[in-house]
Amino acid sequence: MLSQRPLDRTRRDLLGLGTGLALLAISPARTFGQGSAGNKINIGVIGSGHIGGTIGSLWVKAGHAVMFSSRHPDELKGLVAELGPSARAGGVKEAMAFGEALLIAVPYGALPELGNDNRDALKGKIVLDACNAVAGRDGAQIADEVERNGIGLTSEKYLPGARLVRAFNTMSYSIFAREANRQDPKLAVPIAGDDPEAVRIATNLVQDAGFEPVVVGKLADARKFQRGEPGYGQPVTATELKQKLSLAP
Repeated sequence: MLSQRPLDRTRRDLLGLGTGLALLAISPARTFGQGSAGNKINIGVIGSGHIGGTIGSLWVKAGHAVMFSSRHPDELKGLVAELGPSARAGGVKEAMAFGEALLIAVPYGALPELGNDNRDALKGKIVLDACNAVAGRDGAQIADEVERNGIGLTSEKYLPGARLVRAFNTMSYSIFAREANRQDPKLAVPIAGDDPEAVRIATNLVQDAGFEPVVVGKLADARKFQRGEPGYGQPVTATELKQKLSLAP
């Protein structure tokens, strides 16, 4: 079974997400289209916990229609009610069908099953992968595989056929909520992918969420901002992140 943390599993999680959403509510408004030429798209969020709920909420506020998914969609009623008519809740397969692009934010150990069960739905789909491999949660075997091969190539293996871009994996949801749409210079979000069109769409979506994307390179280069590497956990500007990763200005 696909493991996802429901938003209301514990009082602490509810309070944590509520704090994040409150921060989103007071963030400066952003006019949709500054980074994407005015194109609104449907987005499916697979894994509507802290990261998925926060980033998906930012996209709703930017003008996108977002379907938040869970094995128990009723648990998402409070979130979608707060966000308004552009937000809706559904199952994983519904969200995959709904989204022109997807954000996947589930425990990394769930990716093999998720990819296998939804192989046809993922084929050709633009997917932003925000998952991180944690040995204590996801198992030593898959964490070792990520360490050995790099997280971008490992995710590509387990999400076959997807037009994959690594994004939104480097910081906690509370930082994303607090720093979204801040005054320039914006908070940098590193991304990496092999498909140029998918990278372009991901770049626009990062901008619409209120951040500055930094294209680090191909999926193999996503290793540079996986857990434990120099680009991970860096709440910095794009200029500072490029310096840390020895990228061209």
